[in-house]
Amino acid sequence: MPTILGQNQYGKAENRVVKIVRDGDTHHIKDLNVSVALSGDMEEVHYSGSNANVLPTDTTKNTVYAFAKEHGIESAEQFGIHLARHFVTSQEPIHRARIRIEEYAWERIAAPDAGSEAVGAEEIKHSFVRKGQETRVSQITFDGEKWEIISGLKDLTVLNSTNSEFWGYVKDKYTTLREAYDRILATDVSARWRYNWTDDTAPMPDWDNSYEQARGHLLHAFAQTYSLSLQQTLYQMGSRIIDSRGEIDEIRFSLPNNHHFLVDLEPFDLKNETPDGAVYLAADRPYGLIEATVLRDGVEPRIPLDMTNL
Repeated sequence: MPTILGQNQYGKAENRVVKIVRDGDTHHIKDLNVSVALSGDMEEVHYSGSNANVLPTDTTKNTVYAFAKEHGIESAEQFGIHLARHFVTSQEPIHRARIRIEEYAWERIAAPDAGSEAVGAEEIKHSFVRKGQETRVSQITFDGEKWEIISGLKDLTVLNSTNSEFWGYVKDKYTTLREAYDRILATDVSARWRYNWTDDTAPMPDWDNSYEQARGHLLHAFAQTYSLSLQQTLYQMGSRIIDSRGEIDEIRFSLPNNHHFLVDLEPFDLKNETPDGAVYLAADRPYGLIEATVLRDGVEPRIPLDMTNL
């Protein structure tokens, strides 16, 4: 039975780009991991090996670095837009470009207190420490006419030490879990949100401000929700972002439930859970995994259900 070629794409993955901007003695840093995927009229390279329509992946790599110098990196989204537009409009065989970006945040190392005897104590404007909280992510897709911008974050670890319960669930002969009326709720947030900006004729969002605002609403909802389930907390986080940010229409979460179990200290004649606190075992696996999409009413979902490679 004859075969045919299905969906295909190619490009250069994980181009690590560090851009330093020097404003006199004050320096600024952008640290990105950029992956390029291109698709279009690529049948012949698969069928016969003809590279006539193939822009080398090495060229896409060089373009990433050249654009970082020529255009700068205003934001991950804006940088991805520059790249996607270039590949689709400069190469006739290429019909669609997808740019995935991870951004690693750095913060400036504060100078010592005034009066410090350290050499240059008041002049440190070029030293940074990596922020360890989360990685910002973006996926920019362009087909020559329409844009799709999906942004978000991963590995944002959050914990509530109280104001969380879990009870009233289905029980069968295999159920051993005790109902909890005061528990630790912890998770590593992976979230992707889709912007409703799709057309060059409309004004773009302020990408950096939108990210910071969405992140803030997510954290505030997590902290302020008295949780009866991680699903409830997830919905509150998504709803807070959708309700507060008009440029975002859809958000999908993947939340592992990072279980914390009370340690049995009775063999040592110690009562663990007391009014002044308790000791827990933080278990890394197995874990519950809660995933869901929150949408603006009337909007069709477009973020993939499996965000593993998004």
